[in-house]
Amino acid sequence: MTQTQPAVDLLQIDLGVTGMTCTSCSSRVERKLNKLDGAEASVNFATESASVSYDPNKVDPDKLIETVKATGYGAFTMAGADDTPADTGDDGDPASPASEGSGAQGQVDAAREHEAADLKKRLIISAILTVPIVLLSMIPALQFTHWQWAVLTMTTPVFFWGGAPFHRATLVNLRHGAFTMDTLITLGTTAAYLWSLWALFIGNAGMPGVTMEMHLLPTNSTMDEIYLETAAVVISFLLLGRWFETKAKGQSSAALRALLDMGAKDAAVIRDGAEVRVPVGQLKVGDVFVVRPGEKIATDGRVTEGTSAIDESMLTGESVPVEATAGSTVTGATLNTSGRLLVEVTRTGAETTLAQMARLVTDAQAKKAPVQRLVDRISQIFVPVVIVVAVLTLLVHVFLGHGLAPAFTAAVAVLIIACPCALGLATPTALLVGTGRGAQLGLLIKGPEVLESTKKVDTIVMDKTGTVTSGVMSVTGVTPGEGFDAEDVLAKAAAVEAASEHPIAQAIAREGERTRALPEVTGFTNTAGRGVTGTVDGHTVTVGRPAGDLPAPLQSAFTDAQDLGGTPVVIQINGRNAGVITVRDTVKPTSAEAVAGLRKLGLTPMLLTGDNAGAAKAVAAEVGIDADHVIAEVMPDDKVSAVEQLQNDGRRVAMVGDGVNDAAALAQADLGLAMGAGTDVAIEASDITLMNNDLRSTVDAIRLSRRTLGTIKGNLFWAFAYNVALIPVAALGLLNPMLAGIAMAFSSVFVVSNSLRLRGFTSSHSAATPAPTTTEAGTRQPANA
Repeated sequence: MTQTQPAVDLLQIDLGVTGMTCTSCSSRVERKLNKLDGAEASVNFATESASVSYDPNKVDPDKLIETVKATGYGAFTMAGADDTPADTGDDGDPASPASEGSGAQGQVDAAREHEAADLKKRLIISAILTVPIVLLSMIPALQFTHWQWAVLTMTTPVFFWGGAPFHRATLVNLRHGAFTMDTLITLGTTAAYLWSLWALFIGNAGMPGVTMEMHLLPTNSTMDEIYLETAAVVISFLLLGRWFETKAKGQSSAALRALLDMGAKDAAVIRDGAEVRVPVGQLKVGDVFVVRPGEKIATDGRVTEGTSAIDESMLTGESVPVEATAGSTVTGATLNTSGRLLVEVTRTGAETTLAQMARLVTDAQAKKAPVQRLVDRISQIFVPVVIVVAVLTLLVHVFLGHGLAPAFTAAVAVLIIACPCALGLATPTALLVGTGRGAQLGLLIKGPEVLESTKKVDTIVMDKTGTVTSGVMSVTGVTPGEGFDAEDVLAKAAAVEAASEHPIAQAIAREGERTRALPEVTGFTNTAGRGVTGTVDGHTVTVGRPAGDLPAPLQSAFTDAQDLGGTPVVIQINGRNAGVITVRDTVKPTSAEAVAGLRKLGLTPMLLTGDNAGAAKAVAAEVGIDADHVIAEVMPDDKVSAVEQLQNDGRRVAMVGDGVNDAAALAQADLGLAMGAGTDVAIEASDITLMNNDLRSTVDAIRLSRRTLGTIKGNLFWAFAYNVALIPVAALGLLNPMLAGIAMAFSSVFVVSNSLRLRGFTSSHSAATPAPTTTEAGTRQPANA
């Protein structure tokens, strides 16, 4: 009998990878790691990191690092990221590097800053030397006797020292039989430099009194022409582009670093009756800590004493503070603006809201969009093809009798203009900036594939309770009986209901307290199936089901309330029917605006609910959803079927929900969006999480996703366009190699700058709804629940 091998828990490690200069590099490192038995890796060029799931019985971290180094790149274990269980889709929720603080990210930042500083030094010195090189080469009036030898003297350090990062990468890659974008740079500049040496030492270019002019187009010159200025300018501009790229990678991940730095560094914990300052990392579930006005809340917890207003804007984008009292839940990294609070710790480390947000952002930035995978495949064959084109260009020009000098010039121009650095930056920079900006606005985009989904969806299905409506019972009407006053009926009913914990009772009590101070109640009793009774100001008040037939006006109010999905409650005072109070889940004040915004995006809004058709259609009418787009009275399993049916009808469906019963439908939909006040399981099943619990954020999430995807496609278009347009021009001998280098370098700068424009994305609305908190059971609820 065959025994089943026990499942092995994979471990997760994150490596910092240095020395990568393009996506060809990251693709090669990824292939090498994935060839190891028991390892599955994803390498991201933009974040300069590798995320590896590995079987500890087959491979260890040292072997992984050794493999990266053998491939020709540096590698180090990111602090706090090694030997943690890999997220394999089970119930476990492993800590990510981000969840442990900014240490791991700090290592990457330090390596990037070191690289940027080195590039900056090379750039400055190379640029200082390149300016006179170009002036002497372009302006005959400045060309003194033996000027060409001065140009050679200044060009040599630019070529060897300034171009060292490119040449070093080329040699490393060649040792592994690989061609990268750096190969093109080295081939082009080396050809120009060696040609110039030949012309100076063997040809006539080194003769005293020789002059040379710069032209927009290559000239049909003899072998006496030198191209030292081409090598210097190309290297200087490439250093500028590479420096911009390195700095941009730091800027584009600034939102993630800011997210990680939001948390408090220490907390005043109550131990043995005294306050003791301890690092946040030492907090344990059950600890009680003090939060004074102006301090950040150290971690997720529950208020045990005190009242205050909490500013949660840094996490949710909300500008309105949330009131917190004893029993309220609070989120780590938010700001206590007024009173002193005692908070009991409910979540620490990777379980906190801040850590989960950081993990989602990090995971999204580490993944590759489908379009980026296409770019990787193209890059692997692009460089060899360009080299072949350059060789053919040289041979064809010589064969046609154009001369060796023009043939060489055309071949060098092909090598330089073809370098697709911009191609490698097109997707990751836009993805980094877009997801980072989303995190700042409380929109957590889980992965790059989500961006493509937002472009395709044409129908958006919304859960009713907690999504379109507040999910909180509220009084929507008071109908007094003959001879009774509505305000007095509400006050007496609220006074009795205040002693009950039932949600409907609490809704009536809140409404009564809003209008006046509630009178005192005595003799409170709760009769199962009947309601509650108490004595208020000497009057016997009963609140609950009707005891018999109601007068016509009250019966009409009772029936109308039921038809519209509300809950009618009958109030009797001294045995007389005094009135009917209607309680129902009210529509969020922002839902109608959100529906209108979704229509403007070209989406068809639909309402999906388990409530009766009357209640569903009433809510739909209030927010602007057509009656024939309402699906009511569906069980949780039927929600999945409803989404599947729409998909079978040819629709691309987005789903917005917040409850456990929405999770399966969220996963089934082409795009799932979970309200931040929803349950953890709903959030895990979704593609985008709306942390501020405002349905209008659905509009922002789709707008940002589409804008990011548009930026990626725009970047790719220009990265491809200038190659496609100018390679033939260069091959025909119509492009000066120096101008080719300038164009190639500026294409990379353009792509990075275009991506950074996403940092200016703004919300289409001014958020005004309460921010989400988390209940003891782990279900996020609005703060006023």
